[in-house]
Amino acid sequence: MTTRTHSRVSARVGGISESATLAVDAAAKRLQAEGRPVIGFGAGEPDFPTPDYVVEAAVAACRDPRWHRYTPAGGLPELRAAIAEATSRDSSLPATPEQVLVTNGGKQALYNTFAALLDPGDEVLLPAPYWTTYPESIRLAGGVPVVVPTDETTGFLASVAALEAARTPATKILVFVSPSNPTGAVYPPEQVAAVGRWAADNGLWVVTDEIYQHLVYGDATFASLPGLVEETRDRCVIVSGVAKTYAMTGWRVGWMVGPRDVVAAATNLQSHATSNVANVSQVAALAALRGGLAAVAPMREAFDRRRQAMVAGLNAIPGFSCPVPDGAFYCFPAVTGALGRPLRGRVPTSSAELASLILEEVEVAVVPGEAFGAPGYLRLSYALGDADLAEGVRRIHALLDEAAG
Repeated sequence: MTTRTHSRVSARVGGISESATLAVDAAAKRLQAEGRPVIGFGAGEPDFPTPDYVVEAAVAACRDPRWHRYTPAGGLPELRAAIAEATSRDSSLPATPEQVLVTNGGKQALYNTFAALLDPGDEVLLPAPYWTTYPESIRLAGGVPVVVPTDETTGFLASVAALEAARTPATKILVFVSPSNPTGAVYPPEQVAAVGRWAADNGLWVVTDEIYQHLVYGDATFASLPGLVEETRDRCVIVSGVAKTYAMTGWRVGWMVGPRDVVAAATNLQSHATSNVANVSQVAALAALRGGLAAVAPMREAFDRRRQAMVAGLNAIPGFSCPVPDGAFYCFPAVTGALGRPLRGRVPTSSAELASLILEEVEVAVVPGEAFGAPGYLRLSYALGDADLAEGVRRIHALLDEAAG
């Protein structure tokens, strides 16, 4: 009789790739704890504190016994109403509280959405460079990510022609992200509308991540796909949260907004997975949304200043070429010109090897493009203090000068 051997970990979970951004951030913090002067460009996390009025609302919630108990799995009714109101205002998408599910951060919103929509073998068009979590959430839900490459020659924007070339009879969803992590690319409204009309014409679902919608700079304009293209609204889910806009990454409050039947299914899933998001965090998120966008303005101004400084600094580094990002808080320079040169006894031939060398030699943490489906690039967050940003770029410049010299 043949005995079947079982892996201790399921193939489904064992096949998940570690979050490269969190791994880089963890490595930087570990070295910092050892007393090394590491500068971390890895995590997408504002360096600002959460606004005081949000913190005070959370403190009051901690003392209120009604928040010491279970609450509805789909979210506090007043928070769902506030999210629906913000979506109607900021994304030009009329929404009701019944279309909202409050989740444990944007990642759970993504997982819930893909789990509610995908059957095994369904294909999902995923423009690259992409955030590291998208393909893993798709695979966990049984879907198949189909990468649609973009690069700096197209402004990191996926054209309708490129999307159509990747579409097959198995295609069910398009992932649409603007502003983009990791590139900072922002689709102009006319291209958003064109992509939306194409998706509607082909009966596709659209999962659009709008978590950076309030962080755009210069002449760039945020445009919501379902806000512009009404015929997509019955097949579109918006994913967002308070993390980036209000410097609340650690509070873990995200949401999905979509058709009622999909939100109801995702709510049922969440009721068995995690139940309600922590009440104190939900009350804090409610205070953030009710407080408007005034707290965002000084953060956006600082990010804009740092964006310009980082682009100038990176473009001065031999072998680096950095386009100007229009949104979010990341630079995504091409570094192929810096590869293949001897550098302190090594010859990095990939952006992953270059990132490792930069961390080891000059104690600066960056994320290699391989993590985003885009070898040959690095991602650097400019959501850190001005002095650290300048020093980190200076260290990289000094190191690469050696290879050029």
